[in-house]
Amino acid sequence: MVSETGWSLHPDRALPSDPGVRPIAREILGATATLPIVSMHGHVDAGVLARDEPFPDPASLLVTPDHYLVRMLVSQGVPHDALGVPRADRPGVTADPREVWRTFATHWPLFRGTPTRYWLEHVLVEVFGLDERPSADSADRLYDLLAERLEKPAFRPLALFDTFGIEILATTDAATATLADHADLADRGWRDRIVPTFRPDALLHVDRPGWRADVALLEQRSGVAVAGYRDLLRALEERRRVFIEAGARATDHGHLSADTTPLSEPEAERIVSAALRGQVDPADAQAFSGHMLFEMARMSAEDGLVMQLHPGVLRDHDPAVAALRGPDVGYDIPVPTEYVRGLRPVLEAFGHHPGLRLVLFTVDEDTFSRELAPIAGVYPSVRLGAPWWFLDTPDGMRRFREAVTDTAGFANTTGFVDDTRAFCSIPARHDLARRVDAGFLARLVAEHRLDLDEAIDTAVDLAYRLPREAYAPPKSANAFPPSGGNEHGAKEHE
Repeated sequence: MVSETGWSLHPDRALPSDPGVRPIAREILGATATLPIVSMHGHVDAGVLARDEPFPDPASLLVTPDHYLVRMLVSQGVPHDALGVPRADRPGVTADPREVWRTFATHWPLFRGTPTRYWLEHVLVEVFGLDERPSADSADRLYDLLAERLEKPAFRPLALFDTFGIEILATTDAATATLADHADLADRGWRDRIVPTFRPDALLHVDRPGWRADVALLEQRSGVAVAGYRDLLRALEERRRVFIEAGARATDHGHLSADTTPLSEPEAERIVSAALRGQVDPADAQAFSGHMLFEMARMSAEDGLVMQLHPGVLRDHDPAVAALRGPDVGYDIPVPTEYVRGLRPVLEAFGHHPGLRLVLFTVDEDTFSRELAPIAGVYPSVRLGAPWWFLDTPDGMRRFREAVTDTAGFANTTGFVDDTRAFCSIPARHDLARRVDAGFLARLVAEHRLDLDEAIDTAVDLAYRLPREAYAPPKSANAFPPSGGNEHGAKEHE
């Protein structure tokens, strides 16, 4: 809002408008507002944190890398070049950051009603102390103020990490990553606060154009020569071991389908052999990716890494844009996703295994009440991940609670994950989630379905205890022990 003294944020933003519910929501929010942030699923570059250098300029920090922001502007005809998104055919050519910022500020009205607007307002006001909305008129003034702040030590990455109250942050890292930045951070005392996440997608989709090059890199990093299927498994297991030693808590899998149908070993060997020759069939490649999800669950049951699965996104919907701009510029589109039959093989095998922790995400919200909540509501190894990507909006998160609580309750969810590359938006995203949960719980109190003390305790669970427990380290690790609170023990399958 704009007050008499300038731009500010309303203290009741995103809370219920019902005058009988809002005071209750305020009280519940007050119990969570200052809790530490547990950020266990994100895409912040560990190198940015390890180097801890000043961010170069407002545009490269807040505009160009934010695909939520970029896709909205592109949808209104703003070219990628005007937003600083680089081109593959012009390496090293960069846009004037001030012009990029001017383009963004001029188009500020496009974000009305979107979560991007909420996050950006929080960043600009709460993090950087601006008191004027972006606009064509204010663009240069705001740019200069932001640039001045970014030069100060208090706005370097690790200083902001502490300012934001982040207790632990998980990055997302290719299975072939050296983890050198994590090692550097660990040597400087950050091991238990900045941890890697094992993301093997590039190696599990054997029809990818770069698959054989990635296998060669896997051989180099794992020390295992990959001549066939069993070698591939051993190399992946070796890399998982290295990630665990570096403090990893979880794996991350972004497949198109949730299919987990296992193949026979001869079939898996045949497909890998064909892929190594560059002759794999697309149908075989798809079947192999499902088989490898089964294998990833088997490995997680053995080594204790939490397995995160978020299927259902068709990546790079426009191939021409992908070829010119690369991935992650806004052209990933949700598709309908089936979980009940797709996950049945892995749940038959490991759904009651005490070593597996499987966190399920979706961008197909029709599945929340029909498929995912019933699965999480009965299998001890399964938890529901937070509304993700297109659904981490005020209304999307509210619909999530309404859809899943009846069947899964609260304890079968994992609390909030921010899933962002935009480092400065992390506190904004957690703030919004806490406000939405406060509003949902306040309605249950107002309807006499919960007592206030129960609602406050549940809010603390959702904001802090549940993510800590859901992403506790493998039992062989010692750091980051689970806190007190709700127990989520899994029993042996009878």
